[in-house]
Amino acid sequence: VQLQASGGGLVQAGGSLRLSCQSSGGASSRYATAWFRQATGKEREFVAGNRGSGQITYYADSVKGRFTFSRDNTKNAVFLQMDHLKPEDTAVYYCAAGQGIILSEVRRARAYAYWGQGTLVTVSS
Repeated sequence: VQLQASGGGLVQAGGSLRLSCQSSGGASSRYATAWFRQATGKEREFVAGNRGSGQITYYADSVKGRFTFSRDNTKNAVFLQMDHLKPEDTAVYYCAAGQGIILSEVRRARAYAYWGQGTLVTVSS
């Protein structure tokens, strides 16, 4: 399974970006897929994701109400619509996928076997 993330860039506070993650090599709609982010000097943290198509989507409290996770199974892609961006959203954003991830692990990076290369989001104040 290969994941390719894109869509990052520089945006002013209050602006929007849409990240895309294209999968290939066998990832299916039943895979858990999530977005994580890592700011400089900080640990990688969960942003949003779900355990498969049609499953409940979970969000980090810091992005709830501003970010929207979605899937397009016809394109083998997942997206992260980011609105009302804040400087503290600045980070490298990674998409991740995995199989058989139990509910208690969906927010844990270690549960995901497949990772994209990351895309940088910079929010200026």
